[in-house]
Amino acid sequence: MRLTAVEEGHLRNGMPGTIGIAAMFPGGPLDLGQVRSRVRERWGALERMSLVVQPPRGPRVLCGHRWRAAPSFDPGAHITATDQDLEALLSDGVRRSLPPGLPPWRLLVTPLAVVLLGHHALLDGRSLETLFRLLMDDAVPLGTPGPGAAHPSATARQRPRVGPRGVGGELRRVRALGQRLPVVPAGEARPSVAVVELDPQVMRAARRQPADGRGATLNELLLSTYAGALRSCYGPLSAWPTGPAPLYATVPVDLRTRDHARRLGNGVTALRVPLPVDTESPVARLRACQELVAAFQHRSDAHRAILPTLQAVARAVPWLAGVMARSLARPEVTTSLCTAFKWRDNPSHLLGRPLSRVVPLPQLSPPGTANLCLVHTGDAYTLTVVSHLRAGDAGMLGEAVAQDLKAVAVS
Repeated sequence: MRLTAVEEGHLRNGMPGTIGIAAMFPGGPLDLGQVRSRVRERWGALERMSLVVQPPRGPRVLCGHRWRAAPSFDPGAHITATDQDLEALLSDGVRRSLPPGLPPWRLLVTPLAVVLLGHHALLDGRSLETLFRLLMDDAVPLGTPGPGAAHPSATARQRPRVGPRGVGGELRRVRALGQRLPVVPAGEARPSVAVVELDPQVMRAARRQPADGRGATLNELLLSTYAGALRSCYGPLSAWPTGPAPLYATVPVDLRTRDHARRLGNGVTALRVPLPVDTESPVARLRACQELVAAFQHRSDAHRAILPTLQAVARAVPWLAGVMARSLARPEVTTSLCTAFKWRDNPSHLLGRPLSRVVPLPQLSPPGTANLCLVHTGDAYTLTVVSHLRAGDAGMLGEAVAQDLKAVAVS
């Protein structure tokens, strides 16, 4: 089975392609045998979790990779225990490719957490979340309609039509060049990962801003406080080495309809937004980001209209998928992936152990980039920063986001 153009691109963009999610369970390590048994029970029948990448059958520029189903589902080959510290484990995981010859995912059981790593060609971030939810004690099996699921035809009727102007606007946004993050000389950039536990009281206060508005979503807060963090760490854009060009954040948006919300694979698109780095007021930055996010629905419809054609062309010409993927991975095009979500199944338990926190792991991108993901779990808010800048810049940016959140909260 041929890979889709999106999957092929994730294999050809020159990066390790590993993403992940960790779930923390207090009270000591979970039993490895019980975890393997639960995974076999819940994931064993999922075709996606048994797919192995096969190299092209001819010249790589002319032929694409293929998926091959593994002969059997073997949790023992994928699930291991480790005493490694969580942040060190995530740091190692994001910079290394998963070994070939097996379906490209791993589950690691640490003393305090269970960590799922997967190649982006196999799974996107929403898929990782779906898989973890399936492991929970009270999980609803795949194929069971969730609450509020819509009939496919009803969902289709609700989408507005998108004209050439909307599609053209998105194509211009995709091609527009922006800033890369200030970075050390070529060859000296180092990947770094930072996990920041955000103060829940500060987050609740920040989400009530602007005081005269409707309140802020997680995505809006992440975008605005990241803009403030960049200003704090590197100064206004006019002072950056490449001048006052916009700095674009890229926000993954799920294109799955509600009736297919738990479909595994790659079902997201990416919307680029210029961050208000040069805006001084934290609340003014938040208002600007709210205006940007308000346009996401219409912009997503434009992507639904044009993506099938682009993907069909790229799938027919595999080398084109690689060219497109490497072009989009450039730091002046995809400078920072920023995403946020809430773990809505609260409380959740795994083998009787309560879930206390979800820690995301965004992918590593080329030098000159930083990717951020924020997750809300119960009363816990966790931000993970994966940077490819100076060693330790992930921690600097994460702390700067936390400080900007405090400034928003007291505004």
